[in-house]
Amino acid sequence: MATGLLVVGVGEGLKLLRYLLVDDKRYRATLQLGVATDSLDADGRVIERCEVPAGLTLAMAREAARAFMGHIEQRAPELSALKVDGVALHARVRRGEQVQAPVRSVVVYGLRLHGMQGEPPVIEFEVHSGKGFYVRSLGRDLALALGTVGHLTALRRERSGDFDVGRAVTMAEVEAAAASVETAERLKARMIGIPEALAPAPICRLDAEGAEDASHGRRVREASLLDAGLPAAGCEPVLLCDAEGHPLALARAEAEGLRVVRGLRIPR
Repeated sequence: MATGLLVVGVGEGLKLLRYLLVDDKRYRATLQLGVATDSLDADGRVIERCEVPAGLTLAMAREAARAFMGHIEQRAPELSALKVDGVALHARVRRGEQVQAPVRSVVVYGLRLHGMQGEPPVIEFEVHSGKGFYVRSLGRDLALALGTVGHLTALRRERSGDFDVGRAVTMAEVEAAAASVETAERLKARMIGIPEALAPAPICRLDAEGAEDASHGRRVREASLLDAGLPAAGCEPVLLCDAEGHPLALARAEAEGLRVVRGLRIPR
């Protein structure tokens, strides 16, 4: 049911994911009104059916959707990977526990309803959201605001930060690369390098002493920077490179210099 963009780290790229996965995301989805499932999507078990109010129009749905713009409180799905006391909610549910999913503050930058058709109605929409947002929860809550219940029948992530699904490779291409050296080389050529993946994070080129310090996890002094000055204190990540631009480490800018938080071992 869920398709679209998945940001994957390969090799040392795994160390970047903690920074990349906090970016805003864009989705397209369809919401089936009148039927609720335990997972809030089409893969779940039907738990409730409810009449859709007669005379419901797209204009009325758009008006209701305005309440979900900006900073809102949202209850996560019970069947989700969120952890309570170190255990994922979906694992607790599937072993028969009664769970209460947490309510968290999330942000919605944009929400557009494109159409409504069928009986019971299906609403097509797109949403631009911040970190920790659940489109499944939005579908549930929008349906309730319209006086009924609902679940997602399709969900597609189209963008995550600066990564767009239009640049993505398909799983078929990945599988083909496993069977052919030539295909593997073509796939490798399309991979995104660490500097581009982290953009617009600051990049600091270092002199020989600074490069040596960064390579061994030591604090890098401002005097070792070859280009611009020290980024603002608290800035993270900062990509540290040698004089030729070869990535060495990820760092956090502090008043005393650059503190290495993760080393990068990338073959030249």
